[in-house]
Amino acid sequence: MLGTSLAGASFQLVDLAFVSRLGEDATTAVVVTNQSLRQAFFMIVMGASFGAQGLIARFVGEGRGDAADHAAGQLMLLGLAVASLAALVGVLAPRPLLAALNVSESVLEVGAPYVRSVFALSAGLVFVLFTSAILNGAGDATTPFLVAILQTPLALFAEWCFIFGNLGAPRLGIHGVAVGIAVGQIAAIALCARVLFRGTSRVHLRLHHLVPDPPLLRRLVGLSWPPAVQLLSGFLVTVFFIRLAGDFGATAQTAYSIGLRLGMLGPMLAFPIAGACATLVGQNLGAGQLPRAWRALGVGLAVHAALLWSLAGLIFVFRVPIVAAFSDDPEVIRIGSELLAYQAGAFGFLAFYFVFLRTLQGAGDVRVPMLISLANALCVTLPLGVWLAGPRGLGPTGIFAATLAGSVSVTLATGAWLATGSWTRGRGDPGPPAGQGADAR
Repeated sequence: MLGTSLAGASFQLVDLAFVSRLGEDATTAVVVTNQSLRQAFFMIVMGASFGAQGLIARFVGEGRGDAADHAAGQLMLLGLAVASLAALVGVLAPRPLLAALNVSESVLEVGAPYVRSVFALSAGLVFVLFTSAILNGAGDATTPFLVAILQTPLALFAEWCFIFGNLGAPRLGIHGVAVGIAVGQIAAIALCARVLFRGTSRVHLRLHHLVPDPPLLRRLVGLSWPPAVQLLSGFLVTVFFIRLAGDFGATAQTAYSIGLRLGMLGPMLAFPIAGACATLVGQNLGAGQLPRAWRALGVGLAVHAALLWSLAGLIFVFRVPIVAAFSDDPEVIRIGSELLAYQAGAFGFLAFYFVFLRTLQGAGDVRVPMLISLANALCVTLPLGVWLAGPRGLGPTGIFAATLAGSVSVTLATGAWLATGSWTRGRGDPGPPAGQGADAR
């Protein structure tokens, strides 16, 4: 799972290098779309995949392969609905979506067709994330990794061809970015589907698993929307703070944006480990192995803390030269390095929070963590950031301090809920008993 995440990071870097050759307006259109509209959609879909991963892990742990197969088939139907809705919205309203981000008219002209292309081809993103959730829930993290190893260079090669018209391909410019991404995702979907339908994984899809099962679909939606809302709310807080940083000048906003991008390295490295913990917890709870579920939590915390605390130390010590590698403006370096210092402190708590969160989600407890996260954002992080940055007069430092305080409070609250042990008790069972339901029908 860590390797899969790093493959995605490498794609982002090369993709940005390609896009930067299209000119300032095209670059702005792609970056703004990807970091806002597409990122928000990504958060929704990824959050939705968390609930399904936990449910499938539970079924696999119970030894109920038929129920896991059936749930995977229904998740594919849910993915089709999500992708169709996204395509409809993106195709019908690309200009209003992009205009809501307050871009210039020239960027709007270039970017609106790109927004339409991205959302029209959004099925690739949905099914890649959903099939990965199925396989990860079944304990197969190798196949998604191998798929990512193939998908990344294929998507970049397709972008190179279609953006610039190389090797006889049509020169599509900014549209070639969306087409290249779609080519890689289609290949990834084809490989994952081959594994799922051939039965070489613990989950074996058959056509009758794709017959709609309304009760199970409702259960999947019930497990999916809380993590989706939780991730989306965190993203929106970040967007709000980016706009707030702009009140203190373009330099502060630039420094904040650079610091955020660098700070994403921590979650990118650590979140996959927390995801593996979710699978282990779900499978062990399904198998009735409660001590092993607690042990998975303990091991996940130990590995997570070792990784994030080490990374936090490196970021804190080398925060100035790290920011200086991306800007030679002394003020950007000063503000950006200050942000990295606060982020290093936050990593000390996020090392626990990510594992707490994914453990609860893997156990099927998705609503309480969402409520904790929303309450923390609305009652702690946002108001504290506005007060410290504005009336308190701390400027960007107030935003950084509020983010750190929010990390501390959400970790403590989520950890306290996890310590109650409520996640170890049954949370309902939507699946048919072994030998009945989908296969029997």
